[in-house]
Amino acid sequence: MRHDVFPRPAATAPAAPALRSRIALGVRDSFSAGLGIFPLGIALGLLIVQAGLPWWLAPALSLAAFAGSLELLLVGMMATVTPLAAVALTVLVVNFRHVFYAFSFPLHLVRHPVAKAYAVYAMIDEAYAVNASLPEHERSAPRLLALQIACETYWVGGGLVGVALGAALPAPVKGLEFALCALFTVLTLDAFRSRAELPSLLLAAASATVALVLTPGMAMFTALLVFVALLLVRHLATARRSADA
Repeated sequence: MRHDVFPRPAATAPAAPALRSRIALGVRDSFSAGLGIFPLGIALGLLIVQAGLPWWLAPALSLAAFAGSLELLLVGMMATVTPLAAVALTVLVVNFRHVFYAFSFPLHLVRHPVAKAYAVYAMIDEAYAVNASLPEHERSAPRLLALQIACETYWVGGGLVGVALGAALPAPVKGLEFALCALFTVLTLDAFRSRAELPSLLLAAASATVALVLTPGMAMFTALLVFVALLLVRHLATARRSADA
């Protein structure tokens, strides 16, 4: 008796577990950055209350302008009624570095237009640094978006906690803003921990030194421009050596 045998389709891994695994990895990636983001959010909430501004400004500012260092500056500028032109120039100088992030941030992994728009909006220093330390084959859109959403959750949640603490504590609290410097130091060491990135670390140090000597009033802006120029020179030199090899 003849039996028809139909080939079985190749077994494939379920999509849902793979998606959940990538999201879990993104949340786990956020833990190291969250240790600095959450205290910074608390500092923002405390500053808002101590400046006499309304409590709802903490979540509103965090959602409208998801940029920690800029928000800390804006609180003081709003409290002193700084002219709008000065505020606009400050925003441009402080956040101009994000233009360079876009050159190497893996936005191409995010396909959905709404998700891509959020990835651009939430492209903060911490998300960039953590993602830069990941191998190329381990990056994915769910992992990236989970990292960014977790970072924003830490920031907004920290701001609300800071508002509550500021309303409960009788005296002002100072010194929490140092978490910003400590966080950037840790992220820098993590991003340049491999020997392959040692030249970039040296170029960054040289750029900062030149900027502090030549333009101390706008050192960050100058350092970014010098650093990008040096990175381009290094890239061209590396490509030429590879072509000659």
